Amino acid sequence: MSSIDAAAIREALNPATASMMARLDVFPEIDSTNAWLMAQPAPEAGMHRVAIAGHQTAGRGRGDRRWLSAPGSSLCLSIAHTFHQNPGNLSALTLAVGVAAVHALRDTGANDVKLKWPNDIVAGDGKLGGMLAESHYRSESSATVVVGIGINLDLPPDILASVDSGWAQSPADLASILGSSVSAAALSAAMIDHIVHSLTTFEGQGFHAFAETWRRYDWLRGRTVSVRQPGGTVRGTASGIDSDGALLVQEAATTTRVISGSIEVPGMGSVRS
Repeated sequence: MSSIDAAAIREALNPATASMMARLDVFPEIDSTNAWLMAQPAPEAGMHRVAIAGHQTAGRGRGDRRWLSAPGSSLCLSIAHTFHQNPGNLSALTLAVGVAAVHALRDTGANDVKLKWPNDIVAGDGKLGGMLAESHYRSESSATVVVGIGINLDLPPDILASVDSGWAQSPADLASILGSSVSAAALSAAMIDHIVHSLTTFEGQGFHAFAETWRRYDWLRGRTVSVRQPGGTVRGTASGIDSDGALLVQEAATTTRVISGSIEVPGMGSVRS
């Protein structure tokens, strides 16, 4: 992957998105784009700060799991957004951002991409990327969130075999899917456009605006799963998501709502959430 060009990203942005951009920072390498934005002043309501890097040395996934990337082979992008009013149900925001990420990837030609509840992007049953949403500041009336996304662009074979994706299979990358390299600037702009739109929509309409689309991309639906939770293990068939984004697991006549847990798919090893 070539170096990430901030000017090219700005030029490729939708004008409406560009008008809501308070600041864009691009780093060749950083510990974590999410952590960096979390340490910065929150943007004004309706505005956004964006941090992008080609390599993270201390990237994090859900539950503080490490997100590793090889230098120059991945896209690590985070967006800080301040809501005018606290939209509630922020736990479902990651799912809404997942829909935005799939749309951005489809813009690059990656059409066969799905979402694994709650925060993984899947291609060919391998992990292509992941997302993490964190609250920055919160009050009764407003909230600032930092949304991070990592996408494997072109991982060398040794990294494909060694990245700790939490999956039985090796991770997937865009170069293998598309058969060619991807413009980091074009993908970054598409991600920013779609994620900013999703944040604005989420504030006005909540997760309801994304639920049906998310269901179309649901990778787990119909698969037998085992979900380990602090209160015990739930086994059954993944049967989609509830209206608030909770995973539904069906076992005989019982449906269990899962908010978080470590998911295993028989024959595929641990695909943790």
